[in-house]
Amino acid sequence: MTTKQPKLFGTDGVRGVANSELTVDLAYDLARAAGQFTDGPVVIGRDTRRSGPMLASAVMAGFNSVGIDTVDLGILPVGAVSRVGRDSGAAMGVMISASHNPAEDNGIKFFGRDGSKLSDKAEGDIEGAFFSEESFSTPVGPAVGIQTTMANSIERYVEKVAKTVDYSMRGLDFVIDCANGAAFLAAPALFEAVGASVEVFADMPNGMNINDGVGATHPEAVAARANGRVGLAFDGDADRLIAVDEDGAVCNGDVIMAIFAQWQKDRGKLKHDTVVATVMSNLGFHHAMERLGIKVEVTPVGDRHVVEAMRSTKAVVGGEQSGHILLEDRSTGDGLRSALRLMEVMAGTGKELRELRTVMTELPQVLTNVAVASKDGWKEDPHIADSIKSAAKTLGNRGRILVRPSGTEPLIRVMVEAPTEGEASDIARSVADMIETRLG
Repeated sequence: MTTKQPKLFGTDGVRGVANSELTVDLAYDLARAAGQFTDGPVVIGRDTRRSGPMLASAVMAGFNSVGIDTVDLGILPVGAVSRVGRDSGAAMGVMISASHNPAEDNGIKFFGRDGSKLSDKAEGDIEGAFFSEESFSTPVGPAVGIQTTMANSIERYVEKVAKTVDYSMRGLDFVIDCANGAAFLAAPALFEAVGASVEVFADMPNGMNINDGVGATHPEAVAARANGRVGLAFDGDADRLIAVDEDGAVCNGDVIMAIFAQWQKDRGKLKHDTVVATVMSNLGFHHAMERLGIKVEVTPVGDRHVVEAMRSTKAVVGGEQSGHILLEDRSTGDGLRSALRLMEVMAGTGKELRELRTVMTELPQVLTNVAVASKDGWKEDPHIADSIKSAAKTLGNRGRILVRPSGTEPLIRVMVEAPTEGEASDIARSVADMIETRLG
């Protein structure tokens, strides 16, 4: 009988409460394990969390201890870590961030040589080395890895991304919410470089205010300040973008993807008339794509899965409802690059965002999170299965229900779409109550 290997990686890297679950020892050992599968150098960036320097130091020390050189990029959006790592020839990239999670949490994300997140197999290999009883080599003398810094990492990123813009941004006026996170320096620099007029807020991080009532998970913050302008909100590591139109209406990842897909199709640049979305995308998105003659390739949750499908289909638009948008480089979510693309569409079409967003109509969607003692076995529970089956029968072809475990937290997520928000809420609550009764 074989023992199942423990899991470290969730949907998006390794996460936990910093210095409690995600400790210095874990970060150090994880880097040593990852060092077995790269020949260096490794670039390392982080967001603004108080625990970031501590964990980044541990990760760098872990790589150095097995002979891998490291380059400290400092505070940088995750998309910039991916791009700078790829452009500088790094063998691996690491981002120290827990994305949209509270400041107490932190995480470690790994990127390959091509700038995309590691595959399930690659993460499994690192886990295998981490839990292995075999000792790692401990080089000495000149074989020990060294640490260097890249002082101009933001400038290098801004220069590369600004060159991708084909339209003048002068005359466009935006409000930017940096979530007191990794974008607080890079975002203003990038939008200034392309000539846009921007008001920036949530750009004064203190180590503990990241995502605190601001950012992509709190679009109401940017909506309150927009005053008829377009608002752009990023999350803690700036891989997400959520926009607010001139009327204050929220444009989530589905709406932004639909805008990009229509724009690329109208220009004859939507490869194979295909976009990639996850199972969480709104039914209204699918209806809009069908009307436009665009095929939707559906993947599990996680932008890593989106990247894999985009590469296999050669798609140039993909992403998640949460605001992870993937473009033609097919590497990883970059909220700043997505914001520039949205600005390009506005500049190129001469249309306001409130008009562009009419490409799709969202069905009311309710997402209920159920805290559980364990996520194991929920699919096999007959009472939960019957509750889900009954909900699906009630909805018929008027909506849908999706139940899945969180990849990063001890939660079961219940998502329901229905013709009215009231019906969606009632059905979601019914299924959630059953899950809570059985597993809570």
